Amino acid sequence: MDDDIPDTIKKCLDILDENLEIVSNIEFDLNDEKNNELVSDMKLHNLFDMTEDIVESEKIKRAESKLMRRQSEDF
Repeated sequence: MDDDIPDTIKKCLDILDENLEIVSNIEFDLNDEKNNELVSDMKLHNLFDMTEDIVESEKIKRAESKLMRRQSEDF
């Protein structure tokens, strides 16, 4: 019975890892929808600033996702 426990834990961690990726993708999609709001009469420099903010935000999201994936692999 003790030999089955590590295998069971491994299977649970695999399932959690798969679901974590799915939930992260859903969260990113929902956040993307929020970021896609149109603003009228936007100046060019505002558009440039917004583009930089979006790029930084996406980098942070990717880093968070990678960190969560690594942490789930460590368990």
